Amino acid sequence: MVILDYEYLMELCLVEAMCAFEEEEVPVGALITDKNGKIISISHNLTRSKNSPTAHAEILAIEGAAKVLNNFRLTGCTLVCSKEPCTMCAGAIIEARIKTVVFGCYDKKAGAFGSLIDINNMGLNHKVDVKGGVLKEQSEEILKSFFKIRRGTEAVITGPTRNRLSR
Repeated sequence: MVILDYEYLMELCLVEAMCAFEEEEVPVGALITDKNGKIISISHNLTRSKNSPTAHAEILAIEGAAKVLNNFRLTGCTLVCSKEPCTMCAGAIIEARIKTVVFGCYDKKAGAFGSLIDINNMGLNHKVDVKGGVLKEQSEEILKSFFKIRRGTEAVITGPTRNRLSR
């Protein structure tokens, strides 16, 4: 059995998150290790630059790992990400059959591994081992800094229709 150094892997994710920050993307980083603990994919959010709502760090890391392994099933793999995955990413994690998810900070607004919902409690055909809160303070600080700078600029970041449904 391979024992992974989650803090070291999270530090790599935080470096990726800072790359996203510098590119004016929401600062989230993710990586995937194979069943032997080798990093096979690493990414950060690229939703703005790709103009794609699905270009989350986790999705991009999953796609990269699937290419490396030449398999859409990532059985035995571990996904490490700086923020708790959302429901979209959780769905991809389930579909890929990722064994373990390790994340930094919790996401009370959209987290799908315990904060808002827990996808493991939904009766799906795959369960994921989850460890949250690894270097959570560092992850929270990057996100808070990013959004503090951008407060009041939502139309620039997300487009003019951001709040059209909340009126």
